[in-house]
This record gives sequence, structure tokens and C-alpha cells, in this order.
Amino acid sequence: MKRRIGVLAAAVAVLAGALAGTAAADSQSIESWTPVARTPPMGWSSWSALRRKFTEETIKAQADVMHDRLAAYGYRYINIDAGWNDHVDEFGRVAPDPKKFPNGIASLARYLHQRGLKFGIYLVPGVPAQAVAADSPIEGTPYRVHDIVTAGAGNTADDKSAKLDFSKPGAAAYVRSQARQLASWGVDYIKMDFVGPGGGKIPADNREDIRQWHSAIQASGRPIHLELSNSLSIAEAATWQRYSNGWRIEGDIECYSHCVGLTNWDVRVKLRFADAPKWTGFAGPGHWNDLDSIEIGNGEANGITPDERQSVMTLWAIESSPLLLGTDLTKLDPDDLKLLTNREVLAVDQAGRPARPVSQATQQQVWFSPDGHGGVTVALFNLGSTEAPVTASWPDLGLRGPAAVRDLWTHRNLGVSRDSFTATLAPHASRLLHLVPRPR
Repeated sequence: MKRRIGVLAAAVAVLAGALAGTAAADSQSIESWTPVARTPPMGWSSWSALRRKFTEETIKAQADVMHDRLAAYGYRYINIDAGWNDHVDEFGRVAPDPKKFPNGIASLARYLHQRGLKFGIYLVPGVPAQAVAADSPIEGTPYRVHDIVTAGAGNTADDKSAKLDFSKPGAAAYVRSQARQLASWGVDYIKMDFVGPGGGKIPADNREDIRQWHSAIQASGRPIHLELSNSLSIAEAATWQRYSNGWRIEGDIECYSHCVGLTNWDVRVKLRFADAPKWTGFAGPGHWNDLDSIEIGNGEANGITPDERQSVMTLWAIESSPLLLGTDLTKLDPDDLKLLTNREVLAVDQAGRPARPVSQATQQQVWFSPDGHGGVTVALFNLGSTEAPVTASWPDLGLRGPAAVRDLWTHRNLGVSRDSFTATLAPHASRLLHLVPRPR
């Protein structure tokens, strides 16, 4: 069925050009409203590996590794998650813990920017309980916190924060005050957590908060990526798509109990395969479906096997998810580093063309995405617990006639196949291919 062909350097150029061209062309459609997230963001987040135990120096250490070993491949963001703040300022805005950040947040942002990196920070909607207790004044207005809040929870985390009432004078000004401050610090990315409708501990409706944050960021004059978390309601996907740059489609990838390592295949990773296809149509330049952190980088400490790590990277890439590493960059495993820096796989992610499965009726699945130039990117997954063959049939992928097959993980041309390709995969293993039609 297959005819061996020589190494075709042109095939690699076609793939890279197709993927880059797609992203560049599609990005023009969003230029009028946002200069960020034209492609899925790439970088690192503190939560998985460090939790709340970080300081200015530990963040700089992560940034130094990214600068030296990952930035050349497109990784740019250094994002600090929950644990950076411990009080509110005179205007009711969360403020950095001076023990962790003795030089302030702006100083850390400058350090990153000087290294060609970008800086992200963590917030939740609503008004912090400390600002409510202090009845803080709203910067630049005659109003105070009691003038801008209403009954209800400020977010889905708990009932301690207060809900903003944007029909009241001063509420929008409070959000604008926060956005101006973050812009003045040099923030490039905001993770807005516990946004409802969506996941969390209690119900909350933050749709208007997100609209206001979108407007406030635009008014700040600084390009800032706004990412929403977690398990956002798909019923409100059009709202998230319009007013943010990305949204978490699931809960946390981290495994917090009864696990060995940062994550777990059956409990955490596999959920993404079931839920990602529901969101595919909402992703595109300026707004992406976020599958959560990539738990690859620390070998066995990841909590998933080498085959599972490749499958994670394959799914995230073919779904054009943000690639934000959750592992400790100061402890990079050499084999994991190869997965994270495979340029052909990264090009699939950055092309911004999320894939769909042919079928999810079995554990052996084929996911595919046209590359916009007549070719198709294809992922083969064996989600089962035993070795099994997985077959991609050309008619299922919209191809008519033979196609040249390239393995993107191994950088090998596998020949021309007439009408299908089959691989026998170990449990939880995968392949990532690019197909280019050939004359009959």
C-alpha cells in the first residue's frame, strides 16, 4: 500500500509555510479589536509546580531557564498564579506580598521584559473581602466600595468576595482602576479565575465583569491577554469568545490527592479528549480553547508515562491550545525537553486550526484538521488500556486519492499511501502526521 520515497525537504517547507501562513492570514480578522493572542500563547505558569510557594527570586529562576532554553521555540509568558498578593491597597485593589516581592511587581515585569519575555498575573472577579471591610474609596471617584457592590458572590470560589453592580456609578471605574494599575506594572497577561457561569464551589455570574474587564484593558492602552478559568460554561461561549482571549474548558489538570506526580491520565488528562470537540468551533485567532497547563518537563514527576506525555503534547497541539508549562523549569528532563521543543509539532499548535475527531465511538481515535493548503494534519490516539491499531482513512479526512505521509514527531517522511494509514499504538500512545495529496 505504501511506496517508500526519499526525504522531501520541500514537504517540511510546505508544512511550515502552510501553518505559518494560516495563522498570519487569519490573525488579520482580529487586528481591529486585539493585538494579542493571534496565535495560542506559549509560556509557563507557577501553580502546578510551585503552588503558592514562590518569591521574586524563584520566578526569576524560572524565567532565566525559559530565556536560555525555551524562548527560541516561542515560549514567552512567565505567569504567576494565586499566592502573589496578601492585602489590598488604598483603593481596594489587591497588592503584592512585600515579603515575596520586596521590589514590587513592576520590577519583576521589567526583569522579564529585559529578557524578551512577557509577564502574567492572577486575579478573580469581584471585590476582595478586605476592600469590603475597609470600605475602600474608588480611585478617581467620589464613591466607595459600599456604593458599587450588591448581594451575591463576586466569583465562583467562595462567598467572601462581593459582587460588583455595574448599574451603580463607580463600579466600572473600579475595574478600570485595576486595569490601569496592571498596565502600569507592565502586565501582559491576566488569568481571571473562578469565572461564572462555570466551575468553582458556588454559582456566580461574571459575564458583565468580563465585558467590563475587556473594555478596561482596551482603555488602559496596553495589550493584555485576558484568560478565563475554569470550566467555563459552553452555553456562554459566544460571550467568552467576544470579550476574552481564552478560556479553560475543564477543571484543573493538577491531581491534588491520591496521585503520584503533578497529574494523572485517567483522572485528569483523559477528560480533555471527551470535552475538547464541543468547543472546537469557538476557537480562532484572538481567542483559544485552553486545555490547562502542560505537565511535561520533569520526567517521572509529571505523573504520566512517556507515551502519555507525547499524547498530551499531541492533543494540545492539534487543538491549538495555549502551551503553558506547569513543571519546574529548573529541573527540565532531557527527553521531555525534546517533546516541548519539536518545531514541527509546535507549528501545528501555532497554526490555530483546532482538530475534530472522526469518531469517538471507540478508544482508538483519529483527529484531523485541514491545513488550509490542501493538506491535512492528523493525530492518531489509542486511549485504551491495551495495544491496538488505529487507522486513518483518507475519505474520512476529506482526501481523494493518494497522499504523502510525514511523521511530525520523528521528522520522517513515511512514503505515499493510497487511501489510509494504520499504526499499532501502545496504551495511551499517539502519532502526529501531516498528509499532502499526490497525483494519482
